[in-house]
Amino acid sequence: MSNTPNNPNNKVRRLLRLTNIRIVSQIAFFAIFLFSIWATWTSRLGGYPVSRLLEMDPLVTVATVLSTGYVYRSLGWAIAIILLTFLFGRVFCNWICPYGTLHQFIGWLFNTNPATKRIEQNRYQSAQYLKYGILIVLLIMASLGALQIGLLDPIVMMYRGFALFVAPASDMLIDTVSNKTGFDAHWLNTLKFAPGVANRVFVGSFWAGLFFLLFAALNLWKPRFFCRFLCPLGAFLGSLSRFSLFRINRTVAKCTDCNLCLTRCEGASDPQGRVRVSECFSCMNCLDDCPEDALQFTMFKLDKKQALLQPDLSKRRLLFAGVAGVIAFPLLRNNGLATDENFSPDMIRPPGSVAEPEFLEKCIKCDQCINVCPTNVLQPATFSEGGFETLWTPIMNFNIKHCQLKCNLCSEVCPTGAIRKISVAEKLGKGNYSEDGPIVLGTAFIDTTRCLPWANQVPCVVCEEVCPVSPKAIQTIDEEAKDVYGNMVLLNKPFIVPDLCIGCGICQAECPVQDRPAVYVTAVGESRSKSRRLLLKFRSNPEKV
Repeated sequence: MSNTPNNPNNKVRRLLRLTNIRIVSQIAFFAIFLFSIWATWTSRLGGYPVSRLLEMDPLVTVATVLSTGYVYRSLGWAIAIILLTFLFGRVFCNWICPYGTLHQFIGWLFNTNPATKRIEQNRYQSAQYLKYGILIVLLIMASLGALQIGLLDPIVMMYRGFALFVAPASDMLIDTVSNKTGFDAHWLNTLKFAPGVANRVFVGSFWAGLFFLLFAALNLWKPRFFCRFLCPLGAFLGSLSRFSLFRINRTVAKCTDCNLCLTRCEGASDPQGRVRVSECFSCMNCLDDCPEDALQFTMFKLDKKQALLQPDLSKRRLLFAGVAGVIAFPLLRNNGLATDENFSPDMIRPPGSVAEPEFLEKCIKCDQCINVCPTNVLQPATFSEGGFETLWTPIMNFNIKHCQLKCNLCSEVCPTGAIRKISVAEKLGKGNYSEDGPIVLGTAFIDTTRCLPWANQVPCVVCEEVCPVSPKAIQTIDEEAKDVYGNMVLLNKPFIVPDLCIGCGICQAECPVQDRPAVYVTAVGESRSKSRRLLLKFRSNPEKV
């Protein structure tokens, strides 16, 4: 009688299944992630730790320690995940990681294959060693000073994908539907990530979105493709999980070799044979699917016949990955744009950014700063600014907008210190920072061949009027002239006072010459690098060098 389907005890047992608890955990952490994206996208930080999932990422912590030599701010949260892995294995991958949750949901939604096909899909494949090779390459590069984990780290990819693709595309789609249909409903606007805010655009968002969709679509071919074959964070946690206290154990006497445990095995960890501990996501699906109750999640049993502890990584593969990591470093740095002496003039970093070589040792390309920027001036770098090494790192694009004078939000959300935390007073050089002066992002220049007063005898004072500093960094030479129609006009020909310019970019953003503004800002003279000086001494403050 106790095993009948309608027995209340069976219903309670089904409700308390570990898979149900896991699903609740996945939903909760995914909701936390969405809230973090919404809070940063709308600039409503409110003291919330919107970058906590990034700070909890063990790979971010280890890689930044290798590249910089120390742990920055809140990255110590990753210790909790490492301890959790030592206890229960790769539970992060299937209980916490929002990227893993997304992939599992897509696989569940579209995988309509029969059970026999799913069993074959979920068998271990030797190509799963690739993620360990990728991990080794990325860690070797980080130890040499080239931090590139952000290209494939799942938490970073999730933040970047939503910041550059999902959030702007969603808002744009909602506005397009509303405008095309003429349906102007308040509730439709509330579905936007940033209701009531103008849609943002991002340079290179096509490629960020393409990679985001590509990895999602690969689940239709192999469930959890990215997690199984490419994820460096999963490889790192898998390497640690060999020491876990709790794991999947199989009772051979009960097993009938039905292979039903492979029907929904997320990690392709071979629970029907020698369980590959480094590949197991602790999803608990096999426990529910086993009709003989031959699988249990229990304390570690030292039975090498029932478990494979080490990742499938031979010495030859290890050597190859190590050589690839050493070679990759000079390939990235060979363009020379990461140095202070040789730099791209368009590489204008956010206020509070550290010097460029140190910046590239810390920036993980999560684009949280881009997400939180209220004016949309922060954009992901493309190959044209600094090559592959700087891809998707934040730069200023003053053709889109300018840096707000009293905004320091980008420094509030950076999880690694690539943009150090600054106050508005420090940014403006006020109060205790008056002797240091304001943080300078670059210097503006006038192209007199395109400036309306200089080149066309057309009166214009826009750049001088919008300049926010006092005294103004853009001043004018007043000159009367007769135009081609015989009229006397007063030409206020602008010029830049580099001692006063902070490189905020508002002059470039507001210049009426739209195709290529007559005033433009370059990175020369920025505060973060003494070797990029424009002036030997500042006339406004001769003591400042």
